[in-house]
Amino acid sequence: MSAEIVLSGVAAVCDLSGALYLPDHDTLVVSDLHLEKGAAFARRGQLLPPYDTQATLKLLDAVVTRYQPKTVISLGDNFHDRVGSALMPLPFREMISAIARGRDIVWINGNHDPDGTINLPGNSVDEYRLAGLTFRHEPSLAHGRGEVAGHLHPAATVRRREKSVRRPCFATDGSRMIMPSFGVTTGGLDLRHKAFTGLFARADLIAHLLGRDRIYSVRYGNLMG
Repeated sequence: MSAEIVLSGVAAVCDLSGALYLPDHDTLVVSDLHLEKGAAFARRGQLLPPYDTQATLKLLDAVVTRYQPKTVISLGDNFHDRVGSALMPLPFREMISAIARGRDIVWINGNHDPDGTINLPGNSVDEYRLAGLTFRHEPSLAHGRGEVAGHLHPAATVRRREKSVRRPCFATDGSRMIMPSFGVTTGGLDLRHKAFTGLFARADLIAHLLGRDRIYSVRYGNLMG
């Protein structure tokens, strides 16, 4: 269900859930939860099924329960808009409080939620550093080595059993990692899109695709365009 990798000298596990676990530092990383997305759309007059926050938090609770990390880092766009944190209903706040109990929570600020969280456990920061790795929301062309970022929601397409399959993926060349989105109502951007230009050494780039029951690790050159 997972793929073990080394990221800028740090051992890491790409979990089938879309979370990244750093066993030597007992840290779990997720990206782009986009909590309260349905509520954000409703405030703009566009109705979506209002179950996204609960579903995403249940997935987060499951992976936290499995790894029991000391620290959880969420890589930005934790909420779908600036007011999502402030307006979040109490039952969801209680779910987050239960997940946070006995551990540190680091909320990285994203472009959707640049002002941080309100009345939730943990700390909101623009960047976080651990073991030579830098955790931020948007990848930086200038500072690639040891970067773990989100924002782009990478996905990739492969051919399997005479048909093409497109799946979210971890994207890494061993130096930088861009993580898949963890939220249940988020889309994906193909790894061959121009937004990824210059971010990776493509000769070393591997997409770790989230399959139904396992991770599929595919070199960039073997992906479908």
